[in-house]
Amino acid sequence: MRPFDPQDRVLVSPRHLAGAGTERLADAIGPLIHLFGWPSEHDRASGHILANSPDGTLFVTFNPQQPQGRWWSIAQHEPYWEARFTRQTPIEAIAAVTQALPQLLGDDWHIDRIPLTTTPLAHIADLNHWHREDNTFTSPDGHCHLQRTPAEEIPWRFRHHVYDGFDTHWDASFTRDTPERLVAQFFTHLATTTPVERTFSDVPYLVQNLDDALITPVHRAAVNPHVHHAGAQLGRAVHRR
Repeated sequence: MRPFDPQDRVLVSPRHLAGAGTERLADAIGPLIHLFGWPSEHDRASGHILANSPDGTLFVTFNPQQPQGRWWSIAQHEPYWEARFTRQTPIEAIAAVTQALPQLLGDDWHIDRIPLTTTPLAHIADLNHWHREDNTFTSPDGHCHLQRTPAEEIPWRFRHHVYDGFDTHWDASFTRDTPERLVAQFFTHLATTTPVERTFSDVPYLVQNLDDALITPVHRAAVNPHVHHAGAQLGRAVHRR
Protein backbone atom coordinates (compact mmCIF):
# COMPACT_ATOMS: atom_id res chain seq x y z
CA MET A 1 0.00 0.00 0.00
CA ARG A 2 1.16 3.54 -0.72
CA PRO A 3 1.98 5.59 2.41
CA PHE A 4 -0.71 8.25 1.88
CA ASP A 5 -3.70 9.28 3.95
CA PRO A 6 -6.96 10.04 2.08
CA GLN A 7 -6.56 13.82 2.48
CA ASP A 8 -2.87 13.99 1.56
CA ARG A 9 -2.01 16.23 -1.37
CA VAL A 10 -0.14 14.33 -4.07
CA LEU A 11 1.29 14.80 -7.56
CA VAL A 12 0.19 12.22 -10.13
CA SER A 13 1.56 11.23 -13.52
CA PRO A 14 0.71 10.29 -16.18
CA ARG A 15 -2.20 12.68 -16.26
CA HIS A 16 -4.65 10.32 -17.92
CA LEU A 17 -4.60 8.15 -14.77
CA ALA A 18 -5.20 10.97 -12.30
CA GLY A 19 -8.99 11.13 -12.41
CA ALA A 20 -11.18 14.18 -12.86
CA GLY A 21 -9.77 16.62 -10.31
CA THR A 22 -13.27 17.80 -9.42
CA GLU A 23 -12.06 20.34 -6.87
CA ARG A 24 -10.64 22.36 -9.77
CA LEU A 25 -13.75 22.44 -11.98
CA ALA A 26 -13.73 26.25 -11.84
CA ASP A 27 -10.51 26.26 -13.89
CA ALA A 28 -12.53 25.26 -16.95
CA ILE A 29 -15.27 27.93 -16.78
CA GLY A 30 -14.05 30.57 -14.33
CA PRO A 31 -11.58 32.23 -16.73
CA LEU A 32 -14.26 32.55 -19.43
CA ILE A 33 -16.52 34.39 -17.00
CA HIS A 34 -14.00 36.46 -15.06
CA LEU A 35 -11.31 37.18 -17.67
CA PHE A 36 -13.34 37.30 -20.88
CA GLY A 37 -16.78 38.38 -19.65
CA TRP A 38 -18.79 35.44 -20.95
CA PRO A 39 -22.40 35.48 -19.65
CA SER A 40 -23.26 32.47 -17.50
CA GLU A 41 -26.08 30.69 -15.70
CA HIS A 42 -25.64 28.48 -12.64
CA ASP A 43 -28.31 26.24 -11.10
CA ARG A 44 -26.94 25.58 -7.63
CA ALA A 45 -29.46 22.81 -6.93
CA SER A 46 -28.36 20.64 -9.85
CA GLY A 47 -24.83 22.00 -10.33
CA HIS A 48 -25.62 22.78 -13.97
CA ILE A 49 -23.53 25.63 -15.43
CA LEU A 50 -23.86 27.25 -18.85
CA ALA A 51 -21.45 29.85 -20.23
CA ASN A 52 -21.81 31.31 -23.69
CA SER A 53 -19.58 33.58 -25.72
CA PRO A 54 -20.59 37.26 -25.96
CA ASP A 55 -21.51 36.80 -29.64
CA GLY A 56 -23.68 33.77 -28.81
CA THR A 57 -21.84 31.33 -31.07
CA LEU A 58 -19.99 29.14 -28.54
CA PHE A 59 -21.41 27.35 -25.52
CA VAL A 60 -19.75 25.53 -22.63
CA THR A 61 -22.01 23.33 -20.52
CA PHE A 62 -21.23 21.48 -17.30
CA ASN A 63 -23.96 19.09 -16.16
CA PRO A 64 -23.09 16.58 -13.40
CA GLN A 65 -26.62 15.12 -13.69
CA GLN A 66 -26.14 13.98 -17.28
CA PRO A 67 -27.21 10.31 -17.28
CA GLN A 68 -24.46 9.00 -19.60
CA GLY A 69 -21.79 10.71 -17.50
CA ARG A 70 -20.99 13.26 -20.22
CA TRP A 71 -20.45 16.07 -17.78
CA TRP A 72 -18.93 18.54 -20.24
CA SER A 73 -20.02 19.80 -23.65
CA ILE A 74 -18.49 22.52 -25.81
CA ALA A 75 -20.47 23.39 -28.94
CA GLN A 76 -20.48 25.87 -31.78
CA HIS A 77 -23.51 26.27 -34.02
CA GLU A 78 -22.09 27.51 -37.34
CA PRO A 79 -20.26 25.47 -38.40
CA TYR A 80 -21.71 22.96 -35.97
CA TRP A 81 -19.24 20.98 -33.94
CA GLU A 82 -19.22 19.58 -30.43
CA ALA A 83 -16.65 18.27 -27.97
CA ARG A 84 -17.78 16.07 -25.07
CA PHE A 85 -15.94 14.87 -21.99
CA THR A 86 -17.09 12.28 -19.48
CA ARG A 87 -16.80 12.54 -15.71
CA GLN A 88 -13.28 11.23 -15.06
CA THR A 89 -11.60 13.17 -17.87
CA PRO A 90 -8.72 15.14 -16.27
CA ILE A 91 -9.84 18.72 -15.73
CA GLU A 92 -6.48 20.16 -16.77
CA ALA A 93 -6.96 18.96 -20.37
CA ILE A 94 -10.56 20.19 -20.48
CA ALA A 95 -9.57 23.60 -19.09
CA ALA A 96 -6.84 23.91 -21.73
CA VAL A 97 -9.58 23.65 -24.37
CA THR A 98 -12.15 25.97 -22.77
CA GLN A 99 -9.60 28.66 -21.96
CA ALA A 100 -8.47 28.68 -25.61
CA LEU A 101 -12.00 29.25 -26.98
CA PRO A 102 -11.88 33.06 -26.95
CA GLN A 103 -8.89 32.95 -29.29
CA LEU A 104 -11.07 31.09 -31.82
CA LEU A 105 -13.30 34.18 -31.82
CA GLY A 106 -10.40 36.59 -32.22
CA ASP A 107 -10.15 37.61 -28.56
CA ASP A 108 -6.40 37.70 -27.89
CA TRP A 109 -6.66 39.70 -24.67
CA HIS A 110 -4.88 37.07 -22.53
CA ILE A 111 -2.96 35.23 -25.24
CA ASP A 112 0.29 35.52 -23.24
CA ARG A 113 -1.30 33.66 -20.30
CA ILE A 114 -3.14 31.02 -22.36
CA PRO A 115 -0.84 29.70 -25.10
CA LEU A 116 -2.53 27.81 -27.92
CA THR A 117 -0.48 24.91 -29.27
CA THR A 118 0.48 24.79 -32.94
CA THR A 119 2.06 21.33 -32.70
CA PRO A 120 0.56 18.59 -34.93
CA LEU A 121 -1.00 15.60 -33.19
CA ALA A 122 1.65 13.19 -34.46
CA HIS A 123 4.42 15.39 -33.08
CA ILE A 124 2.67 15.66 -29.70
CA ALA A 125 2.52 11.86 -29.62
CA ASP A 126 6.21 11.51 -30.50
CA LEU A 127 7.30 14.07 -27.91
CA ASN A 128 5.49 12.16 -25.17
CA HIS A 129 6.38 8.64 -26.35
CA TRP A 130 2.87 7.63 -27.40
CA HIS A 131 2.92 4.75 -29.88
CA ARG A 132 1.25 4.94 -33.28
CA GLU A 133 -0.32 2.10 -35.19
CA ASP A 134 -2.39 3.04 -38.25
CA ASN A 135 -4.81 5.75 -37.00
CA THR A 136 -4.46 5.05 -33.27
CA PHE A 137 -2.09 6.64 -30.78
CA THR A 138 -1.58 4.75 -27.51
CA SER A 139 -0.05 6.00 -24.26
CA PRO A 140 3.18 4.30 -23.14
CA ASP A 141 1.31 2.31 -20.46
CA GLY A 142 -1.40 1.20 -22.90
CA HIS A 143 -4.33 2.60 -20.87
CA CYS A 144 -5.21 5.61 -23.04
CA HIS A 145 -5.93 5.73 -26.78
CA LEU A 146 -6.54 8.46 -29.35
CA GLN A 147 -8.31 7.11 -32.41
CA ARG A 148 -8.50 9.12 -35.64
CA THR A 149 -11.30 8.09 -38.04
CA PRO A 150 -11.59 10.90 -40.62
CA ALA A 151 -14.63 9.47 -42.43
CA GLU A 152 -16.84 9.27 -39.32
CA GLU A 153 -18.98 11.91 -37.64
CA ILE A 154 -16.69 11.70 -34.60
CA PRO A 155 -13.21 11.66 -36.18
CA TRP A 156 -11.28 12.13 -32.91
CA ARG A 157 -11.96 10.05 -29.83
CA PHE A 158 -9.93 9.49 -26.67
CA ARG A 159 -10.74 6.39 -24.62
CA HIS A 160 -9.27 5.41 -21.28
CA HIS A 161 -9.60 2.64 -18.72
CA VAL A 162 -7.42 0.57 -16.43
CA TYR A 163 -7.99 -3.12 -17.10
CA ASP A 164 -11.68 -2.34 -17.68
CA GLY A 165 -11.82 -1.27 -14.04
CA PHE A 166 -14.59 0.61 -12.27
CA ASP A 167 -14.23 4.41 -12.10
CA THR A 168 -11.21 4.51 -14.39
CA HIS A 169 -13.20 4.88 -17.63
CA TRP A 170 -13.36 8.21 -19.38
CA ASP A 171 -14.05 9.30 -22.92
CA ALA A 172 -13.41 12.52 -24.86
CA SER A 173 -14.83 13.04 -28.35
CA PHE A 174 -14.64 15.77 -30.98
CA THR A 175 -17.10 15.84 -33.89
CA ARG A 176 -16.35 16.72 -37.47
CA ASP A 177 -15.52 20.42 -38.05
CA THR A 178 -14.03 20.79 -34.57
CA PRO A 179 -10.90 22.88 -35.11
CA GLU A 180 -8.01 20.41 -35.00
CA ARG A 181 -5.97 22.86 -32.91
CA LEU A 182 -8.50 22.33 -30.09
CA VAL A 183 -7.94 18.58 -30.31
CA ALA A 184 -4.20 19.26 -30.22
CA GLN A 185 -4.71 21.59 -27.25
CA PHE A 186 -6.46 18.79 -25.34
CA PHE A 187 -3.83 16.21 -26.34
CA THR A 188 -0.95 18.49 -25.37
CA HIS A 189 -2.27 18.99 -21.85
CA LEU A 190 -3.19 15.31 -21.47
CA ALA A 191 -0.01 13.65 -22.78
CA THR A 192 2.54 15.91 -21.08
CA THR A 193 4.67 14.28 -18.39
CA THR A 194 4.06 17.25 -16.06
CA PRO A 195 2.11 15.84 -13.07
CA VAL A 196 -1.19 17.14 -11.75
CA GLU A 197 -2.12 17.74 -8.13
CA ARG A 198 -4.87 15.77 -6.44
CA THR A 199 -6.13 14.83 -3.00
CA PHE A 200 -5.10 11.18 -2.69
CA SER A 201 -8.67 10.02 -2.11
CA ASP A 202 -9.67 11.60 -5.46
CA VAL A 203 -7.22 9.42 -7.38
CA PRO A 204 -9.26 6.47 -8.74
CA TYR A 205 -9.00 3.55 -6.33
CA LEU A 206 -7.58 1.13 -8.91
CA VAL A 207 -4.88 3.69 -9.76
CA GLN A 208 -3.75 4.33 -6.17
CA ASN A 209 -1.60 1.19 -6.13
CA LEU A 210 -1.05 0.84 -9.88
CA ASP A 211 2.58 0.38 -10.92
CA ASP A 212 1.98 2.51 -14.02
CA ALA A 213 1.05 5.54 -11.87
CA LEU A 214 3.68 7.67 -10.17
CA ILE A 215 2.29 9.33 -7.02
CA THR A 216 4.50 11.54 -4.87
CA PRO A 217 3.76 13.80 -1.88
CA VAL A 218 3.25 17.56 -2.07
CA HIS A 219 3.85 18.55 1.53
CA ARG A 220 6.28 15.87 2.69
CA ALA A 221 8.81 16.20 -0.12
CA ALA A 222 12.34 17.12 1.00
CA VAL A 223 12.69 19.46 -2.01
CA ASN A 224 10.25 21.29 -4.26
CA PRO A 225 7.48 18.69 -4.86
CA HIS A 226 7.68 19.06 -8.65
CA VAL A 227 11.45 18.58 -8.57
CA HIS A 228 10.94 15.54 -6.34
CA HIS A 229 8.38 14.12 -8.80
CA ALA A 230 10.65 14.78 -11.79
CA GLY A 231 13.49 12.98 -10.02
CA ALA A 232 11.22 10.02 -9.35
CA GLN A 233 10.20 9.98 -13.03
CA LEU A 234 13.83 9.94 -14.09
CA GLY A 235 14.70 7.20 -11.61
CA ARG A 236 11.81 5.09 -12.87
CA ALA A 237 12.87 5.57 -16.51
CA VAL A 238 16.45 4.53 -15.74
CA HIS A 239 15.27 1.49 -13.76
CA ARG A 240 13.06 0.30 -16.62
CA ARG A 241 15.83 0.43 -19.24
